[in-house]
Amino acid sequence: MTVSDEQLALASAAGDRSAFSVLLARHYDRLFAFAMRMTGDRAEAEDLTQDICMALPAKLDGFRGDAKFTTWLYRVTVNAAHDRRRRSATHDKAAGGWGDWEITRQAANREEAEARDWLVQAMRALPDELRDTLTLTLGEGLSQKETAAVLEVSEGTVAWRVSEAKRHLKAIHAEEEQP
Repeated sequence: MTVSDEQLALASAAGDRSAFSVLLARHYDRLFAFAMRMTGDRAEAEDLTQDICMALPAKLDGFRGDAKFTTWLYRVTVNAAHDRRRRSATHDKAAGGWGDWEITRQAANREEAEARDWLVQAMRALPDELRDTLTLTLGEGLSQKETAAVLEVSEGTVAWRVSEAKRHLKAIHAEEEQP
């Protein structure tokens, strides 16, 4: 003799774990398929189905047996989907400003990285003495006086090299900009 879903639900509500297992085994695939149709997304449907399965033992206390179990289960699923959508909308609304900020921050980081990468590549094309001078002044933050001491040249030579390096970098950039 087959035990009805309604009998299994009532037994589950009374704490019968094996009844709950049978009930879940009978309806899990249907529950997941329904959640999939409601959400349109497999991962979201899996999460929703798991949420329902976790909450089902407590919810079964509210099952009176007046309706078919499947009708009651569909109602539970619809309510859970609505709750999940509301939570998601609230979260999205709260996180909206942060999301925009993060997108802007990441774009700025990408631009900075691209500029840095370009400068590294362009500096490789410079003559050694110009590259060394720029590395000390720009990269290490040394003054012209300190750079002159390190390279054992005059401050005027450092100023000239920085000027020459800038001229070379502008030329490289202009060359790259041409179609």
